[in-house]
Amino acid sequence: MKKAGLVLLAIGVLITIFNGVNFVTREKVVDIGSLEISADKNHSVNWSPYLGVVLIVLGGGAYLLAGKKS
Repeated sequence: MKKAGLVLLAIGVLITIFNGVNFVTREKVVDIGSLEISADKNHSVNWSPYLGVVLIVLGGGAYLLAGKKS
C-alpha cells in the first residue's frame, strides 16, 4: 500500500506541474499508385491541475495510513 501511495503521489506531482501533453502523428492525405502524400497532425491532451492535487492528497493519505498499519 505504501508503494501505491508513493506512485499516486508522484503522478499527482507530475500532473500538477505538466498541464498537458502534445504529440504528432503522420496521416496519409493522398495515396494514388506510387504517389503518397502525408501530413503531420498535431494532437494535444490536456487535464486539470485539480486532478493532480486530488492524486497528491489520495497518495499522501494512502502512504500515511499504510505507515500506521505496519
